[in-house]
Amino acid sequence: MYDYPVTVVEADGAHLVFCPDLPEMHSVGDTVEEALREAGDGIITALSIYVDQRRPIPLPSEPTEGQYLVHLPALVVAKVALWNAMQERGMRKADLARKLGVKPPQVDRLVDFLHSSKIEQVENALQTLGKKIWITIEAA
Repeated sequence: MYDYPVTVVEADGAHLVFCPDLPEMHSVGDTVEEALREAGDGIITALSIYVDQRRPIPLPSEPTEGQYLVHLPALVVAKVALWNAMQERGMRKADLARKLGVKPPQVDRLVDFLHSSKIEQVENALQTLGKKIWITIEAA
């Protein structure tokens, strides 16, 4: 569900990565493989920009021919879902903190994609907003 399609372009021996769904995302690598590994970090950085600017995070579009997919970790996906659920309700971090009965810094960490929150904490916050996490395992 959160596999973002990216385009890789070679220029002057470097491989540049762009994501049409997240125009703030840019990444580079010496090889296609390295560029795609770096793209994951680039996407997470771009997602953080959306949170900083208090904007909803766009869902990934369907890939077109020649694009690669960058898969996000499950915890990041859960945090994106939490952030978007908050945005749908016009809810600020302080509002969620009150609803959860926690201090605001705890909610800051729940929507910080670089913080290693426990998935149970994110799941609890999502349940508070009427959302449920479903995990499926598929062949790679």
